[in-house]
Amino acid sequence: MQAQCLCGSVKVTAKAQHQVSVCHCGICRRWGGGPLFAVHCGHDVQFEGREFVTDYSSSEWANRGFCRRCGTHLYYYLLDANEYILPAGLFQDEPGLALTEQIFIDQKPAFYNFREQTENLTEAEVFAKYAPS
Repeated sequence: MQAQCLCGSVKVTAKAQHQVSVCHCGICRRWGGGPLFAVHCGHDVQFEGREFVTDYSSSEWANRGFCRRCGTHLYYYLLDANEYILPAGLFQDEPGLALTEQIFIDQKPAFYNFREQTENLTEAEVFAKYAPS
């Protein structure tokens, strides 16, 4: 899958699942003004224009990356898992993306809902399922 930031300074190539998950946690909502629509890409992600990428350590377990020229959100990177999670909106021309999961569902504000039937995980369920052991 191919993607790029708004200004084109950073280009991304990733082998990604076509499953989209939504994160409703407060950090993701603060970061992007709404939930993060995410595509899990594992560690097989290449960045062209890496010199334009800035990392922000948003927690003890993850960094968030963005283009320092235009501010486009590029990734959420899980440190221990060496896994990139990219915003689904980066892949605007990619057919076949499907919303399959919502995480931190217990933190979702009441002012929006999605009609798709998905797996819904609370904060506790997310950490039980994905936290490194």
